[in-house]
Amino acid sequence: MGKGDRKTLKGKRYNSSYGNSRAHAVAKPATATQSAVTKKSVVKPAAKKAVVKKTVAKG
Repeated sequence: MGKGDRKTLKGKRYNSSYGNSRAHAVAKPATATQSAVTKKSVVKPAAKKAVVKKTVAKG
């Protein structure tokens, strides 16, 4: 059992194929509680606006 055997893990890697011996990991959908805890929300700071000072008319 070596590189040419398509039923083994080594053969799957050699032939660049996937199957029962070399299955992809399936991502589980996140639940509401897990997503709130595991995902961090990044809040970008708002761009600073130029402050315009008002002049008061003296009179």
